Amino acid sequence: MPVRANLLLFAALAWAPLAGCGRGPKVTGADAGLGATTPSSAGLSPEQAKRVIVKVGERPITLGDFAASLEHMDQFDRLRYQSPERRMELLEEMIRVRLLADEALAKGYDKDPIAVQELRAVLRDAVLDEAKKSSRAPAELPVAEVRAYFDAHRAEYKDPQRRRAQLVSLRDDAAAQAVLDAYKKAPTVETWGELVRSRSLDAQARADVPADLAGDVGFSSPPGDPRGSNPRVPEEVRVALFSLAAVGDVFPQPVRSGTKTFVVRFSGKVDASERSFEEAERTIRVKLAQDELRKKEGELLESLRKQYPVQIDEAAFAAVKIDMTSDAGTSGAGGASVEAGRN
Repeated sequence: MPVRANLLLFAALAWAPLAGCGRGPKVTGADAGLGATTPSSAGLSPEQAKRVIVKVGERPITLGDFAASLEHMDQFDRLRYQSPERRMELLEEMIRVRLLADEALAKGYDKDPIAVQELRAVLRDAVLDEAKKSSRAPAELPVAEVRAYFDAHRAEYKDPQRRRAQLVSLRDDAAAQAVLDAYKKAPTVETWGELVRSRSLDAQARADVPADLAGDVGFSSPPGDPRGSNPRVPEEVRVALFSLAAVGDVFPQPVRSGTKTFVVRFSGKVDASERSFEEAERTIRVKLAQDELRKKEGELLESLRKQYPVQIDEAAFAAVKIDMTSDAGTSGAGGASVEAGRN
C-alpha cells in the first residue's frame, strides 16, 4: 500500500515541473538540440518547446519538458548538468519516471485513496508555490517597513534578567525545613551538593554531577513572564528565586507548589539586555515575509471557499471513531472505523 502511494507521489513530483512546456531555460545551438541546453532566464520558442527528443511508448518527452525540469531546479543543482553526459543522465531519469509512472497507472495505483490524497498534496503545494512567488523575500522588504515594525514592538526585543535555580525537591515542609537547617550549619556548595544527592526526590537532580550543579533546573524569567518559562520551575519557585539578592543565596523558607515542597538556591544569572535594530533586523524580515505569505495563502483559501462552497456533514463526520487500542499499521485491528446506523 505505501509502496503504491509513494510511487505515484514520485511520479507526480517528477511530472509537476513539466507543466510549463512553453517556458524554461534557453536552448542554444544551431538546431536547439539536447546537447546544447543551458539554464537561462530566456524561454524557448513554441516550436523549440514542442520538439520531441524521446518517446516512451507513444508518450513524448519534449525539449520544453526537459528545459522546464532544469528551470525548476535550484541554481546549484543546475550546475551539475553542464556537460552533455550529465544532461543525458537527467533524460534517462525522466524516462525511468515515465516508465514506472505509466506502469503504476496501468495497474490502477492512481485510484488508491492514499495515492489520491498524496497527489492532492503535491498539487496543493504547486498552487501554494504560486502564492509564494508573488510574495516578497525577506531581503526585498524596505528598511523603513522593517524599522517601523521594530519601533512598534520594542518590548519584544527587551530580554529581562534570567536566573538559574537549583532545587531540593521534598515531600513536605518539615523535610524541607530540615534541609534548610542542615545547610545553615555549613552554607557551602559542597553541603548543598550532598543535601541534593541524599534527600531530593528528583532522580535527575541526584545525578552524579559536581556539587555546584546539583539540583540544577536551568534558567527562568521573572514571575509572570511567559517568554522564559521553565516547566521544571513552578511559578511559586520563580517568585522565591527572584526575591533573592545575590547569586549563591538560598531562600530562607520552604516553597510549596502542588504536591511538593522545594528548597530554592539562586545559582546564576543572565543580565537583562535590549537588542538593537541591527541585531533584530534579520529576524524581523523573516517574520514579516512569513506573515505576508500566510496572509496570501489565507486570502487564496477564502476565495476558493467562495468559489467552491464547503459543506460538512456533521452527522457523518461524528460517526468516525478512532481506535487507540492497537496499532493499525501492524495488526490491522486498530485505526479508524465508522459506526453503523448513523445517517
